Amino acid sequence: MRKAISRIYLAFIFILLYAPIAVLIILSFNNSRTRAKWGGWTLKWYLSMFQDQVIMSALWNTLLIAVLSALISTILGLMASVSLLAMKHKKRSIVLSLLNIPMLNAEIVTGISLMLIFIAFGQFLSHWGYMIEFGFGTVLIGHITFNIPYTVLLIMPKLRQINISTYEAALDLGASRWLAFRKVIIPDIMPGVLSGFLLAFTMSLDDFVITHFTKGPGFDTLSTKIYTEVRKGIKPEMYALSTLLFASVLLLILLFGRGRKKKPAPELV
Repeated sequence: MRKAISRIYLAFIFILLYAPIAVLIILSFNNSRTRAKWGGWTLKWYLSMFQDQVIMSALWNTLLIAVLSALISTILGLMASVSLLAMKHKKRSIVLSLLNIPMLNAEIVTGISLMLIFIAFGQFLSHWGYMIEFGFGTVLIGHITFNIPYTVLLIMPKLRQINISTYEAALDLGASRWLAFRKVIIPDIMPGVLSGFLLAFTMSLDDFVITHFTKGPGFDTLSTKIYTEVRKGIKPEMYALSTLLFASVLLLILLFGRGRKKKPAPELV
């Protein structure tokens, strides 16, 4: 009886999580433009999506910012993790506590703070004839800023698990510090690095609040574009685009999970 109740409860949780996504996927194939009427199955919204220059521009901005911010924040997070590992325990605890603040802080506070920093820095540069325009650059810096703590959070535990004796043995055999780090440390912590990259990519992909406060006029990502579409009515092309994004992220997670499976140990002859 207890097992049956737990299974029903688990099924109910999954229905709450994935029923809205299932409805979205079904609506992306609806031939009718209204959600209240089913007009049959069609793929025209997918074809129309690729012909809409505004949607394609927002998609390109979103993917470019997500990839660049995830890549840069992963590199910076790796460098920060190595530096933290070299610190003493007390200093490391203080820095890790400071890194936890942006993750626990409300995104609206981070977004407004970044906006004020860009405005103040722009006013400072204006005295020398330089201007800061809100757009791609400010959004990219904002995404890198809030992604770094998450990459450190995933890379740091992997660094703590490595066997430092292997690294020291590589140094004793004549390898340089960079070569030993690249050949010994990086392969051991690669699962944490990839996890940090994927998490940063996913968070950057659907961020709205920070993007909204750091973008300029004429620049849109998918999140801000959908926000403006809500007031006029969301186009069915957005359902198709959201379905493709969900399928892409699901495929990426499945491939990543399959790649992390341990290979069987070789048989000893």
